[in-house]
Amino acid sequence: MTSALTVAIVLTLTIVLPLAIILHFITRWKQSREISRDDEQLLEELYALSERLEERLATLETILDDELPEWRKKP
Repeated sequence: MTSALTVAIVLTLTIVLPLAIILHFITRWKQSREISRDDEQLLEELYALSERLEERLATLETILDDELPEWRKKP
């Protein structure tokens, strides 16, 4: 009876447990490659903010071009 128990423990430790660990980390790896809804929403907000900032910068450059035509040449 003890030899059967020993065989079962050895098989569990050498085959089943490593396989379970590998499958666990494969599943985690696949989940981490996907973007979450919160991250997607944050990216959309950041994109909208960057668009607004780009428009503001273009407006400021237009104002500077009108007020100080030589501003781009200054160091």
